[in-house]
Amino acid sequence: MHGLTTMKDTGPADRQSAAGVRVLVVDDSRAQRHILAMYLRRWGYEVLESASADEALALCATVRVGMVISDWMMPGMTGVEFCKRFKALPREDYGYFILLTSKSEKSEIADGLEAGADDFVPKPVSSDELRARLRAGLRILGMQAELVEKNRLIASSMDELQKLYDSLDRDLIEARKLQQTLVRERHRDFGPAAASLMIRSSGHVGGDLVGAFQIDDRRIAVYSVDVSGHGVASAMMTARLAGYLSGSSPDQNLAFHQLPDGRRAVRSPAAIAQEFNRLMLEEIQVEQYFTMAYAVLDLATGKVVLTQAGHPHPMVLRADGRLEMVGDGGLPIGLIPDATYDDSAVMLGAGDRLFLMSDGITECPGPTGLDLGEEGLALMLERLEGLDSPALLEALVWDLTAHAGSDHFSDDVSGVLLDYRG
Repeated sequence: MHGLTTMKDTGPADRQSAAGVRVLVVDDSRAQRHILAMYLRRWGYEVLESASADEALALCATVRVGMVISDWMMPGMTGVEFCKRFKALPREDYGYFILLTSKSEKSEIADGLEAGADDFVPKPVSSDELRARLRAGLRILGMQAELVEKNRLIASSMDELQKLYDSLDRDLIEARKLQQTLVRERHRDFGPAAASLMIRSSGHVGGDLVGAFQIDDRRIAVYSVDVSGHGVASAMMTARLAGYLSGSSPDQNLAFHQLPDGRRAVRSPAAIAQEFNRLMLEEIQVEQYFTMAYAVLDLATGKVVLTQAGHPHPMVLRADGRLEMVGDGGLPIGLIPDATYDDSAVMLGAGDRLFLMSDGITECPGPTGLDLGEEGLALMLERLEGLDSPALLEALVWDLTAHAGSDHFSDDVSGVLLDYRG
């Protein structure tokens, strides 16, 4: 058994950095252990001693050890086997392991590294080299302790974020329920006509809105709105827009305006779009904009007057199976001051249907990334023409799911089918 070469004393800085670090010295030579322990204590380390690897493992199971200095060749369990067993012990912090060896064969050193040894010190031990390697071990232990603390802080922050997420998730679920009340009635019967509504948000809440209301004894209105963006901000905007298109609150409904003599007049669809544009830019003043298709049906004649503001072209599903696209296009609402909008007209006969939809349908991507498009939508509607409107809208969602390959759509999907009975 080789001894240690002469060791120099160490300064206060070394003792301070070593303070609180427990080093276990494992060697079957009592003299070797005591010499190592003496100098380790002089350098400021707390020292434990074991005469064998088995004794050291039993000690490590009950006492927290930061560093181990172990002889390679010992009776029974070797230093390499001990290293492997030590590294396998369950612990939160890192255990730094130094092997004392007179071996120089690369294959044997590789065995030590494979077992998990962090460093090697040749025998006879040089005080300067051992102290330098211990300092390197202290730096690694310090970095590992810092990493553990940062991980603890991250875990704590993640717990807090999870609590916030859970709280937000609950709020969004309630917001979704509230938003669904904006389209409480999915089917409305107006006698000579009926409106069927469908809306599917891509997230908890969405930016699409569909609706229908009675203007007077002769006319009804249907609309489809798509607010830019997704999430809470878009949902809040749809809630605000719903108030401006509510049949239960005609005083706030933009479909009406007050005449100088106090009477209430009805705005044309184009005038409504223009008023919305002014309202968005002059009063609401948010970064959002929206697209809209708004149509008014004369129940007696079947004449539809509609305006299209950046929305997909409405479609007429004729009773004989033909499909027609209507609308003159137009700018989205809330982007350009003093934008103007046009009315267009189409006649519905008995059994004809008018379909207003958001671009979440026409721009629904398939597995290859290609959008469904207006032609793809027309093919779907031709296949589904024999269904009544509520069933058609439900089947349309199923077909979109098949097209997208998922029922989680990338955008909100909504539409309104207006049946004219004549």
